[in-house]
Amino acid sequence: MIFLQAANSPMTSNLVFLLAIMLVMYFFFMRPQMKRQKEQMSFESAIKKGDTVVTSSGIIGKVSKVEGAITHIQVDQKTFIKVLSSAINKEMSEKYNTAGASTDKDA
Repeated sequence: MIFLQAANSPMTSNLVFLLAIMLVMYFFFMRPQMKRQKEQMSFESAIKKGDTVVTSSGIIGKVSKVEGAITHIQVDQKTFIKVLSSAINKEMSEKYNTAGASTDKDA
């Protein structure tokens, strides 16, 4: 009888509610963020010469050389910049390559 009373206590229902909230937060916030980070890391490692990329700050250019964590980007005919590979944004690059590349003939 005492065990049944303990199972129906407000403390148990609060604990179940807290666990349910943590589960929802994991599946709606943490898991998708970890998936995005994993995709970004694989995108960074797959960057190669000739790819058109967009940095996090919005600079558009063509990859001319990849040296480990540093990527050389050609932004004009004789203008090259060095950026960290982590500064190249996967989502912006994909969006530009699907939509923007058809309107921009210079890059």
